[in-house]
Amino acid sequence: MSRILVVDDEKLIVKGLKFALEQDGMEVDCAYDGAEAVEFVRANTYDLVLLDVMLPKLTGFEACKEIREFSDVPIIMLTAKGEDEDKISGLEFGADDYMTKPFNVLEVKARIKAIMRRVSNKNSGGRAPEVINCGKLNMMTDSRRVTVDGVEIRLTSKEFDILKLLLCNPGKIYNRDDLLKAIWGSGTPADARTVDVHVRRLREKIEEDPGNPEYVFTKWGCGYYNKR
Repeated sequence: MSRILVVDDEKLIVKGLKFALEQDGMEVDCAYDGAEAVEFVRANTYDLVLLDVMLPKLTGFEACKEIREFSDVPIIMLTAKGEDEDKISGLEFGADDYMTKPFNVLEVKARIKAIMRRVSNKNSGGRAPEVINCGKLNMMTDSRRVTVDGVEIRLTSKEFDILKLLLCNPGKIYNRDDLLKAIWGSGTPADARTVDVHVRRLREKIEEDPGNPEYVFTKWGCGYYNKR
């Protein structure tokens, strides 16, 4: 049974999402402010977190940032309609995806299932080796861990998936559309800026000098690649 954390200070929204997700056999916990959300994630294991932006105590952005310090659980941010800056900020703080309010609960359920399916498929292995070495960087694909010079680096699920795709296909250049389809799936509402944000955050975490990368390179006008 999948376990979901729903975080929103509007109790009617929480109640509706909880009912809808439980109808699909999911176990749902509820939190009503950002600080409570962080403590729930710290104390429990979740398959995904639905996190509203406008929350008391800690905003959704602040909660997302704190959660990313100790967990790579997939996070979908819930933002006000048309607030593009909220979407970009959510990705900057480590969210995997976003949805705008008001939303269709059927789309919410479909988005949750798609993210969990991709995570499950990637965790199940495949042809990729258990450990991928690239200079000082080591990736353990089964446990989804990355170290650089022996120090573990906390990556979000999307950052990990982008890095894994590039490391497993050295020399192949992926443009933004390629990465959107491979990592987010076809039909995603994410766009090119989403890819750029995730690549920038990934570089900030794994590169000693993000302006002179060793692992994630840019082919100007074409896309991203790894030399390995």
